[in-house]
Formats: sequence, C-alpha cells, structure tokens
Amino acid sequence: MRNLLPLVTRALGESWRGLIAWAVGVVAVLVLYLPLYPSIGGSRELQGILDSLPPELIAALGYDQISTGAGYTQSTFFGLVGFVVLVVAATAWGSSLIAGDWESGRLELDLAHGVGRVRVVLEAALTVLVKLVLLLAITVAVILVLDEPFELEIETGNLLAAAVGTTGLAYLSAAVALLVGAVTGRRSLAATGGALIAAIGYVMQALAKQSADLEWLGAWSPYLWVNDPVPLIDGWNSIGFAKVWGLGLLFVAGAALVLRRRDIT
Repeated sequence: MRNLLPLVTRALGESWRGLIAWAVGVVAVLVLYLPLYPSIGGSRELQGILDSLPPELIAALGYDQISTGAGYTQSTFFGLVGFVVLVVAATAWGSSLIAGDWESGRLELDLAHGVGRVRVVLEAALTVLVKLVLLLAITVAVILVLDEPFELEIETGNLLAAAVGTTGLAYLSAAVALLVGAVTGRRSLAATGGALIAAIGYVMQALAKQSADLEWLGAWSPYLWVNDPVPLIDGWNSIGFAKVWGLGLLFVAGAALVLRRRDIT
C-alpha cells in the first residue's frame, strides 16, 4: 500500500524517542507543580505576599487568579513553564525539519527523488502538528487525573480550550522556524526565529499589563491573543485562537513559497 505521507512517517519514526523524552518532561512538570496547589495556591500566606506586590506586576506574571485551581494551573503551567517547554520543543522540531535537513544534505536528496518542495514544507508542518497534538493530549490526560485528588476543579471544556490555545502558540514558533529555515537553510537561525516570536509575544503582553501607555502592545502579542481572556478559566477564545493559528498557517505558506524559489545545493 502506498504511503501517502512518507516524510511524516519517516520523521515520526526517527524521532519517537525524542518525543517520549519531551512527554516525560511535560508530565514531570505537571506532577511537580499541580499537587502543590492545595498547600500553596490557596494559602493565606501566598495571598498575603501577592497583596504586597503591585497589581501591574501580578497581572504581568499571570498570578491574579492563582488562588483558584484553574488560575494556579494557568499561572504555573499553561502561562509559564508548560508554555516554555512546548515552545522549545516545537521550535526544535521546526528548525530540524527544513533547515536541519538542508544542512545535512537530506533535503537535496529528497528533492532529487522527486519529492516536491511544497510537499516538503507541508509534511514538515504536519509532523510538528502531530507531535504537538500528542504532547497536549498527554498534558490533558495528566491534568484530568490530577484534577480531583488535588482539588483543582478544572472544567474539561476549558482545559481543552487551553490545550488548543497553547498548541497554537507553540505551532506558531515552529512555523516561524520553518520559514526562517526555508529562507536561510541554517538550523541555528531557524531556532532563533522560532524562539524570538514566542519571547517577543510574552514580553509585549507583560509590558502591556505594566502601563496604560503600553496597552497597545497587547494587540500585537500572540501570547495575549490566546490568554486574554484566559481559556482555562473563561473557556474558548475563538477570535484569539483564529488569529494565532491563522498566523501560523501563513508562515507555513510563506515557507512553501520561499522554498519553491530557493537554490538547494
């Protein structure tokens, strides 16, 4: 039977050990942070510390609703550590699939065997998406397991919304890595591009919450598109999700257009 997605199959087959390692890392973060909620998240001591800090700083850190289970999970995982882990994973995958293959000579070999350039980009983008969906599926499953024992009281629909939004942010970094990889053929530059868009988006949302004069920056932050309102607390943010996923797909299309015109030698 003909393999309709040979590059996806090859990439997943070669990287499943790495995917397991990332999954173990995500599970470790969840198991480390979420069980602490009953003793930390809702404690009077933590609330006293937060009350002593400037409201702008609390908002910038995403700690304004940390006293609830959903707010604690958002602050510790989806808004910070989990976000960083997923963006790093997606950026590494995105930078390895075009720029990495280009540097190793595999891209030239694939093209010599009749694989189309647009197909190379689309299958690379699909590979990253499949990996992210698997990671977020594990994330959702672990949070559901921990929810009742540790009194998080997270609604399943909101959890799915948070997973879709965070996947979109991570996918955006991967898409930028694909585009930069198609333009430069350099893995280091592709990884830098993917990391930069995540970092810039996070910094812009932090600055927007620090000062009324900088609120306009929030309109340009993909991080804020997804997390204002907070999906884990307020549910689906359709417009924000559409913007971040749409921008990611736009970068993938850009990578395909660029690679079609590049001299691969």
